[in-house]
Amino acid sequence: MESIIPPPPLNEYEEKLAPHSDLTTEAAPLLNEVSTEVSSAATVENRTAECPSSTKFQWTIREFSRLKDRKLFSDVFALGDNKWRILIFPKGNNVDNLSIYLDVPDPTSLPYGWSKFAHFSLAVVNHISSQNTLRKESRHEFTAAASDWGFACFMSLDKLYDPINGYTVNDTVVIEAEVVILKEWDLVYDSKRETGYVGLKNQGATCYMNSLLQTLFHIPYFRKSVYHMPTTENDMPSGSIPLALQSLFYKLQYSDCSVATKQLTKSFGWDTRDSFTQHDVQELNRVLSEKLEDKMKGTVVEGTIQQLFEGHIMNYIECINVDYKSSRKESFYDLQLDVKGCRDIYASFDKFVEVERLEGDNKYRADKHGLQDAKKGILFTDFPSVLQLQLKRFEYDFMSDTMVKVNDRYEFPLQLDLDIEDGKYLSDEADRSIRNLYTLHSVLVHSGGIHGGHYYAFIRPTLSDQWFKFDDERVTKEDSRKALEEQYGGVGETNPGYITLLKLAKCSSAYMLVYIRESDKDKIICNVDEKDIAEHLMIRLKKEQEEKEYKRRCKARAHLYTTIKVTREADLFAQIGQEIYFDLVDHGKVSSFPVPKNLPFTAFKEEIAKQFGVQVQFQRFWLWARRKNHTYRPYRPLTPQEEAYPVGQIKDPSVRTNNVELNLFLEEKFGPDLHPISPHEKTKEDILLFFKFYNPENRELRYVGRLFVRTYSRPIDILSKLKEMAGFDLDEEIKLYEEIKFHPSVSCELLDKEATFSMSQIEDGDIICFQKALTQSNGSRPHYPDVPSFLEYVRNRQFIHFRSLETPKDDDFVLELFKLQTYEEVVERVAHQIGLDDPSKIRLTSHDCYSQQPKPVPIKYCGVPHLINMLNHNNQSSDILYYEVLDIPLPELECPRSLNESLKVAFHHTAKNEVVTYNIRLPKHSTVRNVLDELKKKIPKEQKNLGPQDCLIHVYHFWVETTQAQSKVDNFGEPFLLVIHEDETLAEVKVRVQNKLQVSDEEFEKWRFAFLSMGQPEYLDDCEIIASRFQKGDGNGCGGQYLGLEHPHNFPKRSCTVSQNRNSWGRSIRIDN
Repeated sequence: MESIIPPPPLNEYEEKLAPHSDLTTEAAPLLNEVSTEVSSAATVENRTAECPSSTKFQWTIREFSRLKDRKLFSDVFALGDNKWRILIFPKGNNVDNLSIYLDVPDPTSLPYGWSKFAHFSLAVVNHISSQNTLRKESRHEFTAAASDWGFACFMSLDKLYDPINGYTVNDTVVIEAEVVILKEWDLVYDSKRETGYVGLKNQGATCYMNSLLQTLFHIPYFRKSVYHMPTTENDMPSGSIPLALQSLFYKLQYSDCSVATKQLTKSFGWDTRDSFTQHDVQELNRVLSEKLEDKMKGTVVEGTIQQLFEGHIMNYIECINVDYKSSRKESFYDLQLDVKGCRDIYASFDKFVEVERLEGDNKYRADKHGLQDAKKGILFTDFPSVLQLQLKRFEYDFMSDTMVKVNDRYEFPLQLDLDIEDGKYLSDEADRSIRNLYTLHSVLVHSGGIHGGHYYAFIRPTLSDQWFKFDDERVTKEDSRKALEEQYGGVGETNPGYITLLKLAKCSSAYMLVYIRESDKDKIICNVDEKDIAEHLMIRLKKEQEEKEYKRRCKARAHLYTTIKVTREADLFAQIGQEIYFDLVDHGKVSSFPVPKNLPFTAFKEEIAKQFGVQVQFQRFWLWARRKNHTYRPYRPLTPQEEAYPVGQIKDPSVRTNNVELNLFLEEKFGPDLHPISPHEKTKEDILLFFKFYNPENRELRYVGRLFVRTYSRPIDILSKLKEMAGFDLDEEIKLYEEIKFHPSVSCELLDKEATFSMSQIEDGDIICFQKALTQSNGSRPHYPDVPSFLEYVRNRQFIHFRSLETPKDDDFVLELFKLQTYEEVVERVAHQIGLDDPSKIRLTSHDCYSQQPKPVPIKYCGVPHLINMLNHNNQSSDILYYEVLDIPLPELECPRSLNESLKVAFHHTAKNEVVTYNIRLPKHSTVRNVLDELKKKIPKEQKNLGPQDCLIHVYHFWVETTQAQSKVDNFGEPFLLVIHEDETLAEVKVRVQNKLQVSDEEFEKWRFAFLSMGQPEYLDDCEIIASRFQKGDGNGCGGQYLGLEHPHNFPKRSCTVSQNRNSWGRSIRIDN
């Protein structure tokens, strides 16, 4: 009934491209690296060619907050013969961020084949401090079809519009664009050919991970140990970190092109958002080391991490006036060294072991000696074979109340001698026979500022004089000056790479150093070959390489082939009512044949005869066509003239471009003996119709067959045949409907049995649905009594995965719901599922398709009209909802005129860590006394019934954190209150504490108990009477006295000082598997 829709003109488009089309997470390729300054992407080596042309353009936008247009273009600026402009979305391109793109004006007027490869940066200028200008860079090949590229999430609108931040001053915003046109030879650089090494592909913002992985790979002993981690042929790389890392290392060692890291990040449990979130390389190093250490336990390579990276320090406190010394040995995998105020590494080590005097108000409480003057410090008992030094380039600035990057000049030597001055960094217990002379292996560089940047690494794989720069996919040879002196930081530093011409802020500097001990280098820089690689891994990876090469060849030859997808009536019987309900078939699930375009169609029919057993003379093929109403139906049979054409000349009438895919319907006819026979000759009066039968009793829709009818005939003429198809008696009354369309809404109309098919505008490929006519004698009326209501139901039904907000990763149950159901109807179904009497106590939260997490703000009661509105997020639809059960009905909680108030009372054991919360509902006129009375009801019975000599004390978990100049008590976990009886010893208290916390005997033996006052621990003996330490009412927790349980906690360890935490506002790194 619908005519075929003509394809749109090839030059029509509106907001196309990854560029500024509707934002999806996958569109983030436009975000190469987030950076306060432009970072270098690669360097062109061993060439003496003219410098790439470049330009800089500044755009001042006044009355920025009053802009009404959704998008805005700057004036056009020129670079040689090329014209450019800036495109912005002031209110965001479907996101709550300023969106900025570099754009080629009037792309439709460009000459055929025009393209330019540009390396560009876009910036929002900071009016207060140029150092805080936010700049991001990317690379893109601009063409007529891909004429813009940039950043959908350049910066948050809140940050942009707040004048305190300095980006919008006097309602004026200044945007800069800097563009470099790259020469052809920039695009064909072959890292393997030029250097012998290959790079790693950047997933969006994973340069920090790439630089660390290259460093670890080029420590051969580490690589060999990874190869020897047990894996099997049944493991999947996406679910096994050892196998994914082995696969990555194998490809880095033997591949000829850059290597992808997606398998590895999938094995980490990361999603797309993690790949586009830049983290700290130091944090990743610690988390990955912890994970690998755990994975290596119980294997032949157990202890490798410790053998390579573990050193030990001795924390000591020594009294000056009495003979008392306390010491504790700790291990580390990396050292964090101060940069601020230090000229070089040796100055940092001096500061690390600097002695602190404990005197005056800061005296040390020594066992049995009371408060004493003391010396406190750190010395090394041994250094590791591979010394990882993290340079503290980020610190908190009290003047600006923010984190800042320390760009001070900081020197590091090619050889590091830690035995200088008679081993001043070593403790008395250190083995002086070991020579602690180190040679520099790699320099990890951070280029950018506090808000982000770019990481790359300079590495000497064999410790020779030749340095290599590993910058994502690109590997280049470098001299020692670039690897050392140019990474010291300080004034006069330049940003190495392509865009030195852009005169960017000088913010590249070494961030992490890796040294290898001279006496161990022969063991560390060992030979690693295929003998170290498991046979199943080599077979798997070689097979992967063969498949990749096969796909590459197929892709290269794809233009010579047409994929023909052949639908048979058997596909309709199999799919309709099972996998699909609308239209006729899913073309992705039918037989597919890659056919050379120059092959005559008659030859293709011979191949079909072999495949399907239908002789050529019994085959008739129909073309499919897309109609204006978006349905896709058989359109007309191929003519004998068309069948004589080569396959490449037969085209889908809906498509005007060179088709690489052709959909056909194979009409087959069978005689009484079920053998194929010739289709009858089709005339202009013949119409091919397809029929579906609907049974409202069991909600079943199925395909029953096809018929040819005459245009002048009527539906009543074929009723007997339809009843025969459905297995009905001839006197059964049936109703007929035409299935017209299903997008954007369902259209299915009752067919007049007496009108001719021509009058009803029925044509080839139309679908007729029929059913029994329902009468009162049929019994109770079905929920979906006719075809239109059933198709409407199928169109709008949705299977929703419900998850508890407390466990947001796991499905609790799945419900079949209707897209147009209201909030109340949805929570009623959820309440029935979980056995809750009051559905109004359920609160729902939508799913964020990008972060794969619950949205931060729950759905308001009846705040959206229908279920479909709860599932949509930035043009993406989800099938996940989160639920929680409230103490009070949601309407009452949200009602501003309610006579009651809901209070959240949170108890904290420090200024930042919340321990427990209570939700209390009280009348508005209640006082603090009423709140306290409510809280008293939640006090444990043991604590309410204290004896006259009993004492209620605070108990805290703690660990002593050692920094370069001092030790401090670090509380963690959940503190609790404990009743102490008058004559109770520590041994008796230990039994109660162990039972309360359910700690195993093996683990509990490692715990130490201490009395802490003013942050100073005094360790207790089992026979000591605990109550004697505490005065009544003085168990005040961290600020006063408390009982401390010293034991390690499960946070990433092995750094000798706290993390720099420059991205404390973001997600921390996690490795889940």
